[in-house]
Amino acid sequence: MYLKTIAESEATGRVAEIYEKQKASMGFVMETAKCMTTRPDLLPIYTDFSDRIRAGFSLGMREWRLITLISAKHIPSTYCSYVYSGMLVADLGSKETVLAVQQDFRNAGLPARDVEMLAYAEKITIDASKVTQFDIDRLRAVGFTDPQISDIALCASFRAFISRFFDAVGTTPEDVYVDEDQAFKAAMTVGKKF
Repeated sequence: MYLKTIAESEATGRVAEIYEKQKASMGFVMETAKCMTTRPDLLPIYTDFSDRIRAGFSLGMREWRLITLISAKHIPSTYCSYVYSGMLVADLGSKETVLAVQQDFRNAGLPARDVEMLAYAEKITIDASKVTQFDIDRLRAVGFTDPQISDIALCASFRAFISRFFDAVGTTPEDVYVDEDQAFKAAMTVGKKF
């Protein structure tokens, strides 16, 4: 971490509560939480915002993870690629499928609905000013509702914001997210090398 953050032993109030909740659920406090504590008021704001976005997300966590993987590739965010590729192995069934999606989701055997969702997320991440009504019509044509389309945009945009912040302050991935398979790790190393 490039900046001074609040150590677990120094945490008080809401920061301590968030740290304890992460330790209870995962066994450790994520670097992404710690990086928010250079400004102590930021972690509770971020946590509440992130929790509310996910709680109201009209698509499933599989879709959240897919959008994040494709957005992370184009940001580029190695940290988020590591975290979400690992989670997607369970969702998609194998590392090979995750690799195929990350490398070329259009030809990875995904349903048309997923391909359209990821094409939209990719376009938002690369240059949202290029999104047109045509993109929205394509999403509607495969069954997405307007609230779902809004959530795809929100997920991709949120990832672009937060992943850039993580890199800017020096957040590094926890060992649990660094895959021992060197080929898989290399494919998911889309930005910073760790």
